[in-house]
Amino acid sequence: WDQVKQIGVDHVVTSMPPALGNEKGWEYMPMLRMKNNFNDAGFDVAVIESTPPMHRIKLGVEGREEELDNVCTFIESMGRVGIKTWCYNWMAILNWTRTSSTVPSRGGAVVTGYDHAMMKNAPLTEAGEVSEDQLWETLHEFLERVTPVAEQYGVEMAMHPDDPPLSPLRGIGRIMRSVDNFQKLLDLVPSPMNGVTFCQGNFALMTDDQPAAIRHFGAQRKIFFVHFRDVRGDVENYVETFHDDGPTDMMECLRAYRDIGFEGVLRPDHVPTLAGEDNDHPGYSALCRLYAVGYIRGLREAVYREAG
Repeated sequence: WDQVKQIGVDHVVTSMPPALGNEKGWEYMPMLRMKNNFNDAGFDVAVIESTPPMHRIKLGVEGREEELDNVCTFIESMGRVGIKTWCYNWMAILNWTRTSSTVPSRGGAVVTGYDHAMMKNAPLTEAGEVSEDQLWETLHEFLERVTPVAEQYGVEMAMHPDDPPLSPLRGIGRIMRSVDNFQKLLDLVPSPMNGVTFCQGNFALMTDDQPAAIRHFGAQRKIFFVHFRDVRGDVENYVETFHDDGPTDMMECLRAYRDIGFEGVLRPDHVPTLAGEDNDHPGYSALCRLYAVGYIRGLREAVYREAG
């Protein structure tokens, strides 16, 4: 934390806070303590990326009403303590998935990768087969229930793409996997609080023109949060890259964010693991994160200076 403060980072993207005793992490008091702890260290909590349990909601099974109540409490708690943005996803049972976390990269660094061919023998999950239609139905129900709460408490709901953005995965449909489907999300329950986490690593697998996609959603003021990273390959076989070593024109993406007037939080997201670091948490090593922040700040300075 001292190092990130020293390199000029002022905003925090974090997960749901730990709770004490009979408290739940989505309730007001744990949220307040977490925010104050970061404030005392000189940071502002801008985004929460984790969620209360939501798999029953996504699957539309018994117990979803209690989960919906908890999500509403969570959003209310965020709003009451002044945390503006919630990054969530609609991946049921399986979260982001990789087939390797030790793919060799530049200079012997290691990155994560996904090869769909390796998943052909993977069994179904305990949920069995889940259709895309079922997920659209439960998403609609979810948005109708929680969006009014988000509007009341001023919390932006920023949907993260499926990772990988393909369907199905072990029998479970995936719906947040294309530019068109993200537009469908926005149209499903129109609201100033219904928007997008623009994860470039995933959108790179959906479109060959990320700047155009940024401008498309930006024109609607729907990009609430950005994961600024890159991948090499296609949706069925790809690896993550250093921020300066992927195929995407990262400077052109930043120009697009500048042009749409994006004022939210942008974070490096996944990074390689460098020599000398452990790989216990693939994609989240400390040294390369510092490098990525510096790289992004340099790009940003160049892009904004050229605009005068």
